[in-house]
Amino acid sequence: MTYLGMIGVWQLILILIILLGILPTIIALVDILKSEFKGNNKIVWILVVLLANFFGAVLYFLIGREQKIKE
Repeated sequence: MTYLGMIGVWQLILILIILLGILPTIIALVDILKSEFKGNNKIVWILVVLLANFFGAVLYFLIGREQKIKE
Protein backbone atom coordinates (compact mmCIF):
# COMPACT_ATOMS: atom_id res chain seq x y z
CA MET A 1 0.00 0.00 0.00
CA THR A 2 1.55 3.27 -1.09
CA TYR A 3 0.39 6.79 -0.63
CA LEU A 4 1.76 9.90 -2.27
CA GLY A 5 5.20 10.59 -0.88
CA MET A 6 5.46 7.40 1.15
CA ILE A 7 7.77 4.46 0.55
CA GLY A 8 6.08 1.15 -0.09
CA VAL A 9 7.23 -2.28 1.01
CA TRP A 10 8.83 -3.16 -2.33
CA GLN A 11 10.72 0.11 -2.46
CA LEU A 12 12.03 -0.50 1.06
CA ILE A 13 13.14 -4.02 0.11
CA LEU A 14 14.91 -2.65 -2.97
CA ILE A 15 16.70 0.01 -0.90
CA LEU A 16 17.87 -2.64 1.60
CA ILE A 17 19.16 -4.91 -1.18
CA ILE A 18 21.08 -2.02 -2.74
CA LEU A 19 22.57 -0.97 0.61
CA LEU A 20 23.54 -4.54 1.49
CA GLY A 21 25.23 -4.83 -1.89
CA ILE A 22 27.10 -1.52 -1.71
CA LEU A 23 28.15 -1.60 1.95
CA PRO A 24 30.58 -4.57 1.69
CA THR A 25 32.16 -2.99 -1.40
CA ILE A 26 32.79 0.29 0.43
CA ILE A 27 34.18 -1.49 3.50
CA ALA A 28 36.50 -3.59 1.33
CA LEU A 29 37.77 -0.55 -0.57
CA VAL A 30 38.49 1.35 2.64
CA ASP A 31 40.34 -1.66 4.07
CA ILE A 32 42.39 -2.07 0.88
CA LEU A 33 43.33 1.61 0.76
CA LYS A 34 44.40 1.64 4.43
CA SER A 35 46.51 -1.53 4.15
CA GLU A 36 49.87 -2.33 2.59
CA PHE A 37 50.34 -5.13 0.06
CA LYS A 38 53.30 -6.61 -1.76
CA GLY A 39 53.91 -5.47 -5.33
CA ASN A 40 50.81 -4.62 -7.35
CA ASN A 41 48.39 -6.55 -5.16
CA LYS A 42 46.72 -3.37 -3.90
CA ILE A 43 45.74 -2.15 -7.38
CA VAL A 44 44.65 -5.66 -8.37
CA TRP A 45 42.33 -5.94 -5.36
CA ILE A 46 40.92 -2.45 -5.98
CA LEU A 47 40.09 -3.45 -9.56
CA VAL A 48 38.57 -6.78 -8.47
CA VAL A 49 36.34 -5.09 -5.90
CA LEU A 50 35.29 -2.27 -8.25
CA LEU A 51 34.59 -4.52 -11.24
CA ALA A 52 32.93 -7.40 -9.39
CA ASN A 53 31.17 -5.27 -6.74
CA PHE A 54 29.62 -7.52 -4.06
CA PHE A 55 31.37 -10.69 -5.23
CA GLY A 56 34.70 -8.88 -5.44
CA ALA A 57 34.29 -7.70 -1.85
CA VAL A 58 33.47 -11.23 -0.72
CA LEU A 59 36.55 -12.54 -2.55
CA TYR A 60 38.68 -9.89 -0.90
CA PHE A 61 37.42 -10.78 2.57
CA LEU A 62 38.01 -14.49 1.92
CA ILE A 63 41.37 -14.31 0.12
CA GLY A 64 42.80 -10.79 0.02
CA ARG A 65 42.99 -10.02 3.71
CA GLU A 66 45.55 -12.79 4.14
CA GLN A 67 47.81 -11.09 1.56
CA LYS A 68 48.22 -7.89 3.58
CA ILE A 69 51.63 -7.10 5.00
CA LYS A 70 51.57 -7.67 8.74
CA GLU A 71 53.06 -4.90 10.86
